[in-house]
Amino acid sequence: MKTPKRIQPLVDDGLVDEVKSQLMSGKEASVYVVRCGDEIRCAKVYKEASQRSFKQAVAYREGRKVRNSRRARAMEKGSGFGREQQEKVWQSAEVDALYKLAAAGVRVPEPYGCFDGVLLMELVTDDDGYVAPRLNDVMMSEEQALEDHQLVISYIVKMLCVGLIHGDLSEFNVLVDAYGPVIIDLPQAVDAAANNNAEWMLTRDVNNMRDYYSQFAPALANTEYAKEMWSLFEKGELTSDTELSGEFVEQDTVADIAAIMQEIDAAREEELARKERLKEAQQGVDESKFNWAE
Repeated sequence: MKTPKRIQPLVDDGLVDEVKSQLMSGKEASVYVVRCGDEIRCAKVYKEASQRSFKQAVAYREGRKVRNSRRARAMEKGSGFGREQQEKVWQSAEVDALYKLAAAGVRVPEPYGCFDGVLLMELVTDDDGYVAPRLNDVMMSEEQALEDHQLVISYIVKMLCVGLIHGDLSEFNVLVDAYGPVIIDLPQAVDAAANNNAEWMLTRDVNNMRDYYSQFAPALANTEYAKEMWSLFEKGELTSDTELSGEFVEQDTVADIAAIMQEIDAAREEELARKERLKEAQQGVDESKFNWAE
C-alpha cells in the first residue's frame, strides 16, 4: 500500500522498509502493519489534537510532570508552543508506560521507540502469525475466563504498584495470544498518586474487566477487586505479590460524638489562651511605653 505521509520519514531513515497494510483507525491513532528488515511490527500514528475524538483528555493529563520549566509554563498558558509540547508529552506517554510496565512484569507490546508521533512496537500475533484478536472477539470457557481475569487483575495491580492506571481499559484494549491477555493502548495512562481522578478511573478499568469476563464466569459478577486494591494502595500495603480476594466490606464509621466535642472544647480553650497571650503581650507593650515616657 501507499506509505502514509507520517510514516515516510521513518522509511527515509531506514527504520521502516515497507508498509504492508492498515490494521485499524481509532479515536487517537491509526495503526499500520509494517516490515522492519526481517521483522513484522506495527506503527501507531498518533492523530493531531484537532482530529482526536478522545474525550476528557484534560482529566487524563492531570498530574503529568514536565521537567523543563519553560515547556511547563507554555503548556499552562496554552500557547502555540505549549500545545506543541503537550502533544509531545501525550505521544511519549505511551512509550514511557510500555517500558515501565514491561519492566514491572505486565504483558504489553514491546516498544521500539517513538519518532515524530509514530510509535514502532511489537505486533502481537496468534499461533498462525495473524494479528491477535481483541478480547471482545474471543469466546472462552468458564475456567479460561476465571484464569484470564485473574491474570488481568494481577497486571492492574502491578501497574498500580509502579504508579500507573490504564485509564481506558476494556475488552477493546486487550489482545489475546497463545499466552493470554496483552494490555494495549496506553497514551492516556494516569499517575495514580497525582491525578485526582485516579480512583474512579481504576474502578472503571477493573469493573470493565469484571463485567466482560463475568459473561463467561458469572461468579465474578459480585467481586469488588477495585475497592479492595485501592484501599490497600491508599494504606501503602499493596505490592505486586498481594493476593486479593475480590471481597471488600465497607467500613461504616460511627461518629464518636464525645471525641468530637472534646476536640471542639480543646480548640476553644486554645483560642481563648491565644487571645489571653495576645492581651498580655499588648499590655506589656503599653506598660513599656508608659515607663519610657516617665
